[in-house]
Amino acid sequence: MEQWIYYLAFGAVAGWIASTLMKGAGFGLIGNIIVGIVGAMLGGWLSTVTGISAGGGLIGSLVTAVVGAMVLLFGVSLIKKA
Repeated sequence: MEQWIYYLAFGAVAGWIASTLMKGAGFGLIGNIIVGIVGAMLGGWLSTVTGISAGGGLIGSLVTAVVGAMVLLFGVSLIKKA
């Protein structure tokens, strides 16, 4: 159960940072958690595919999650404009 709380907290932080960096592209607390978690998975996949690593540990994971969430928010903004 504790792991899920960590995932939710980590997702919320990553989603919030990404939405702040993308200047208002956030979706509220629940939306940011979802964007952060999906962004972390997307960032991990992109890191594997490209071979570019943000490093290990908590900071590296957070950077990877934020970059993934930013890519996700960018994609969503392109779809919303179309």
